[in-house]
Amino acid sequence: MATLAPAGPGEAASAALDELSLNFTYGAPGAGNGSLSGAWYRRNQIHLFGVLLAILGNLVISISLNIQKYSHLQLAQQEHPRPYFKSMLWWGGVLLMAVGETGNFAAYGFAPVTLIAPLGCVSVTGSAIISVTFLKDNLRASDLLGMTLAFAGTYLLVNFAPNITQAISARTVQYYLVGWQFLIYVILEILIFCILLYFYTRKGMKHMVILLTLVAILASLTVISVKAVSGMITFSMMDKMQLTYPIFYIMFIIMIASCVFQVKFLNQATKLYNTTRVVPVNHIFFTISAIIAGIIFYQEFLGAAFLTVFIYLFGCFLSFLGVFLVTRNREKEHLQQSYIDFGNIPGKQMLDKIQPDSNSLSYGTLPDGSDSINSQSGEKKEV
Repeated sequence: MATLAPAGPGEAASAALDELSLNFTYGAPGAGNGSLSGAWYRRNQIHLFGVLLAILGNLVISISLNIQKYSHLQLAQQEHPRPYFKSMLWWGGVLLMAVGETGNFAAYGFAPVTLIAPLGCVSVTGSAIISVTFLKDNLRASDLLGMTLAFAGTYLLVNFAPNITQAISARTVQYYLVGWQFLIYVILEILIFCILLYFYTRKGMKHMVILLTLVAILASLTVISVKAVSGMITFSMMDKMQLTYPIFYIMFIIMIASCVFQVKFLNQATKLYNTTRVVPVNHIFFTISAIIAGIIFYQEFLGAAFLTVFIYLFGCFLSFLGVFLVTRNREKEHLQQSYIDFGNIPGKQMLDKIQPDSNSLSYGTLPDGSDSINSQSGEKKEV
């Protein structure tokens, strides 16, 4: 093991390279070959533990979202509904979401980014299953097809993700942080982010693609920093303490800041656009951004075979398609817009479907109310 405090820059670089060569271990010739043999599972026990944490975390998040939804439905049925943040059921959902996100955070310390990030589809499909089972939502044919595709994609992702085990230490993160690949990547991201932010703030362009691209750019930094922080904590627990290095706290600050601004732009997108459109697009953008970040920063596809990469990308495509089918037109089924049809009133000509006015006791007026008043007064005069 290299010493923790090399004398000069040259020795520091050499020590980092030596540590990287020890940190990267490939299970067999043809790394990342996606073999389903028993030897493959024995080599990837740590990865599978990370996958299990991510899947359980996403399932807990699905349960928390449905609990929060159920609490909102209960409050809406009350005669004098109280604020949702005073509901113990709603806070229970928030607590479960925190537990699920903790599981996702820990998963990055045991498995590659390119393996954990696409598993977000489990949260979407799991939420659909729970809502159908417990909230009595309609089960559509597209839901069954989407769940099947998402599960098939998840299976391919788990078996054909990069077969690489990498210990994340502070020196490893420092080495990657000054690599030319990451520097070029960060410069391009900053340029794209500034251009999109200019159109968003100055030109007032609030298209969904612009907002979710801003979210995805920030998400790439979030994934890199989360992997670094979680990996250094795991390394500290299993080997040597890494929390005394300044790079740990730098990555921690980047993680918090990127999460805050990411949530800000995502909330803006959900306010302007339907959730059924935002969720699948955001999942696709986030996953692609995380995969690119893992490939460039952590070099997770180094040495992978072409067939492995192709099947992995095909698994991503299946999961994307499954999420799209599960979320497609789901909210439209629950829209119940009450209206008054004047065609059902005897003696009145059907003019339009007029929404009731919830702020008054009246239920809307005819487009030409003066004519109806004049006709009524004329009838009284004739009588």
